[in-house]
Amino acid sequence: MKFLESFGQYILLMGRVFRLPDKQRIFWRQYSRELEKQGLQSLPIVIIISIFIGAILTIQAKTNTENPFLPIYITGLLTRETLLLEFSSTILCLILAGKVGSNIASEIGSMRITEQIDALEIIGVNSANYLILPKILALITIMPCLVIISSTVGLIGGWGVGQFTDIITVQDYLVGIQYAFNPYFVWYGIIKSLVFAFIITSMSSFYGYNVKGGALEVGKASTNAVVNSSIVILFADLLLTKLLL
Repeated sequence: MKFLESFGQYILLMGRVFRLPDKQRIFWRQYSRELEKQGLQSLPIVIIISIFIGAILTIQAKTNTENPFLPIYITGLLTRETLLLEFSSTILCLILAGKVGSNIASEIGSMRITEQIDALEIIGVNSANYLILPKILALITIMPCLVIISSTVGLIGGWGVGQFTDIITVQDYLVGIQYAFNPYFVWYGIIKSLVFAFIITSMSSFYGYNVKGGALEVGKASTNAVVNSSIVILFADLLLTKLLL
């Protein structure tokens, strides 16, 4: 019953969020700030994690496919498919759920316990629309860019293994990442990331918006936002994989 009650509150909140903003100028200002906060400030961690994951995937793929009967392109192929199909969409979004999601939940939760949201409501502002909509649209906008950057940097990380070690040659790696390339896999990752971006921002905003109590409850809301959005992302990943592949 508690789940159904929370789900109903979530639907009602999203109904308030997705309305035409009262003041377009203020909305676009908030939107640009959220693009920088959620997108540009997340770029360093995306690049660092992706380059190391690409290198690690290449080393593991090469180590576990040492067989004269396997083609030389198998290492690059496995690295490319893993990055495109899962890491740069699902795993990256799980990481961002921890960074972006906790930030959103704590920010909105702090506004709730300091009565800033109540003040917005008193002066006639749709606080849900004003605070949450720019965050949702910003992450949905920037997420495809982060996915593409992650895939590209991950492949560069694998190339670095071939360039600076003797585990695999650069030529063999390049043959693998070009072999039987399916452009649909790129769109598959982008479509999944758009859904995950909505899940991260909307669920984190929901938990922050409904905080009751003090600073301790803000911390709990932030934790619940990260844990539950991660679970929903994994469930959505399973469903989308079944539908799209």
